[in-house]
Amino acid sequence: MRHIAIIGSGPAGYYTAEAAQKLWGEDVQVDIFDMLPVPYGLIRTGVAPDHQSIKAVYRRYETTSLSGNVRFVGNVMIGNDISVAELQELYDAVVLATGAPHDKPVGMPGEDLGNVFGSAAFVGWYNGHPNFAELNPDLSGRNAVVIGNGNVALDVARILAKTRTEYAGSDIVAHALDSLEEAKTAKITVLGRRGPHQIAMTPKELGELGHLARTSPRVDPADLPELGEDMLLEPGQRKSVTHLRNFAAIPEGDRAAKAIDLEFDFFAAPRAILGEGKVTGVEVERTRLEQGRAVGTGETYVVPADLVVICIGYQTSPIAGVPFEESAGRFANLDGRILPGLYCVGWARRGPSGTIGTNKPDGFGIVERIAEDIGGGARKAGGAGFDALAAERELQVVSFTDWKKIEEAENARAREDSPREKFVRVDEMIGAVKG
Repeated sequence: MRHIAIIGSGPAGYYTAEAAQKLWGEDVQVDIFDMLPVPYGLIRTGVAPDHQSIKAVYRRYETTSLSGNVRFVGNVMIGNDISVAELQELYDAVVLATGAPHDKPVGMPGEDLGNVFGSAAFVGWYNGHPNFAELNPDLSGRNAVVIGNGNVALDVARILAKTRTEYAGSDIVAHALDSLEEAKTAKITVLGRRGPHQIAMTPKELGELGHLARTSPRVDPADLPELGEDMLLEPGQRKSVTHLRNFAAIPEGDRAAKAIDLEFDFFAAPRAILGEGKVTGVEVERTRLEQGRAVGTGETYVVPADLVVICIGYQTSPIAGVPFEESAGRFANLDGRILPGLYCVGWARRGPSGTIGTNKPDGFGIVERIAEDIGGGARKAGGAGFDALAAERELQVVSFTDWKKIEEAENARAREDSPREKFVRVDEMIGAVKG
């Protein structure tokens, strides 16, 4: 019997567990650890709450958890409750699938001012992550600035622009929904260092902006390349740029009827966040493209800002005793191998890139490498060894059965137009388990 420990219960973790089952069948036992009492990682707290069709992938992971040889081990902090080295003593292989839950440092003057947030924190706030439930952003100002030209920036802009009615069917948490309903936002500016052909926005997410009740996106036609140049793009990118062209063609009179102005400011590199104690603006330098790179022109201007959300990327959390690449924000690895018996997968391996589905081949690939390494050698204690250690340390471990009690309680307390109302505090989750 092979014993595998996976740290992190998001997509990378569950796809790795599924791969182990398919390779070894009943000859493997997998424990999936998570620091929270609830599973699914970014599916629960990263994917936008109004994208329920994407979140529905959790059903696949639930099937894996309900099988006989995969176990969810929640409410266990690796590095605090138990070390990686201790797990390596207990399991034949330890796989770090911790994702990239922290904002990448910006290094921009003024980023520590009040009402300036990284996207991990801001998204965590409206998605109910316990680490960010108390964020309490001030939404009373008129001007919001979103820095970034990827899907997370789109999510943040869309969440800020929606009406309460448009959240029907989502699982946005109540405290965020109430704050957003009272918000005074009149203008949202999305800043990007490069141009429309360099965006990392997918067509579906970009197209959603064109159907919002309170805003019509604004794109300066002068920022768009010649139409013929679109043919050089990949099909998906071409569709995204077509959306931008459609936004640029919206009559000004139609925009004037909307309550919120949502502007894409391309060729705009933020240089400093301005304010005293609290943000008041973003200093921006106009750029031009040279061989695909954004180069400053020396022309600067200030975009008014009462709220700034920085969406420029994420990084993995270092763990004591595990080699880490600071520059890349991920664990130091060679094709997923870190040290003998220690592996990484997903964003923890390659950095924050790709889609949820990208983690599936990644998980299957790392299991193949584990199989090469452990062969048919002696097996370790596995879950039974962890259970003994957890009892000795009096850890309050949450099982998948316990999680189903939490899920049932969240469903029961949902708003009429929502599938669930998430608990945003760990003690509330534990309370639901105890009944």
